[in-house]
Amino acid sequence: MPDTDLKQRLAERFREVNGDHPMTGADDAYVSAQFVTLEELCATHGRDADAVRRLMLGRRLPLPGYLRSDGAEMVPADLFALADEAGGVELLEGWFTAHWADPAAGEAEWNAYLSGQYVCLHSVTPVAIQRKEYLTAAIGAAADEPDAGSARWSARLHALVDELDALEPAFTAYDRLRFGGPTSRDICVDAVRARFPRR
Repeated sequence: MPDTDLKQRLAERFREVNGDHPMTGADDAYVSAQFVTLEELCATHGRDADAVRRLMLGRRLPLPGYLRSDGAEMVPADLFALADEAGGVELLEGWFTAHWADPAAGEAEWNAYLSGQYVCLHSVTPVAIQRKEYLTAAIGAAADEPDAGSARWSARLHALVDELDALEPAFTAYDRLRFGGPTSRDICVDAVRARFPRR
């Protein structure tokens, strides 16, 4: 049986980071389709769920992406992939932050990663994080380019939007509550396609 105190502490930490927002039935359905329960993932990988909870509370692995309304801790199916690639949980932070030339930027991204809030990517890797940052910045700046409105510009813009679209999941209403407004998909994919239809 899982340690109920650990589960409660993890739920409290999750709400400290994300706020205390209700999960609707639609939110639960979305999350269940996109993520797996921590218990299920640990059983599949031969890991102890309480040990993983301790790693999350100890800032060695990211918090769950969501808490379903039944209290299940929902995590990405590749939760352990980065630690495995780094050579183990104890090496993960150094491996992760080394992907940024600026140590302060690397540390900021590490903290963001640990928050569990990178639910904006199908696969959370340093390369995908950097690519998303580039794409959202490029899409945001596109309207100010000298050839804005031209056919070539439109093709360039939609190539960026399509790439971001492929990196990101759909999001759910809960995300707009915890992030305090529209998601990057709302702003950089849906709104851009509506404002600048394909030629």
